[in-house]
Amino acid sequence: MRTWQVRDVMTTDVVAVAEEAGYRRIVDAVAGRRVSGVPVVDLDRRVVGVVSESDLLHRAGAGLRRPWRGRRKPAGALTARDLMTAPAVTTYGDTTLVDAARRMDRERVRRLPVVDDLGRLVGIVTRGDLLRVHLRPDEDIRVDVVREVLHRILALPDVRVEVRDGVVTLAGPVPRRASAVHAVRLAGQVGGVVRVVDRLHAAPAPAPGTAATPATG
Repeated sequence: MRTWQVRDVMTTDVVAVAEEAGYRRIVDAVAGRRVSGVPVVDLDRRVVGVVSESDLLHRAGAGLRRPWRGRRKPAGALTARDLMTAPAVTTYGDTTLVDAARRMDRERVRRLPVVDDLGRLVGIVTRGDLLRVHLRPDEDIRVDVVREVLHRILALPDVRVEVRDGVVTLAGPVPRRASAVHAVRLAGQVGGVVRVVDRLHAAPAPAPGTAATPATG
């Protein structure tokens, strides 16, 4: 089953600044691109830190009072090297969106520079990017649940799937209760799924050679 990764939603056209970039150059980068922060890179484009709006406002004397993660900002900081928060909190392109969101929450950051195996900048992912997956059309979500989860992985062709505003409802018979648990768990991992409603019921198939009892009524 395809799991959505950072590379699926990240921005590759990233504005970054060199360690020697001056204050005005950084402000121009942040304001000009309407971003909340920029990565700081060395000559090999390896990410060495991040300068955020908060870092810039602190230098401008906005009176922010909070402990800085990483080393302390000098009062006369004028370059990205002096202003940046380091080390940078980064991620990789093959990180799942769930893991990226957890890292953002744990580190209390709004963005994650995306790096390759050598630490070089290849993209950036923001909180808004992580939420974009939930804008997928309901029909696309339904197709993924049916094809990938129910047919390819679990072989449950009799389960009915309805998707409305990202909420997936699974209904119908399954061989055993464990199959329902697996179906709900895997459906919840499909990109764009907000919640899974379980209306599945265990209905074991008749034993070989056993005829079904006709309904009476």
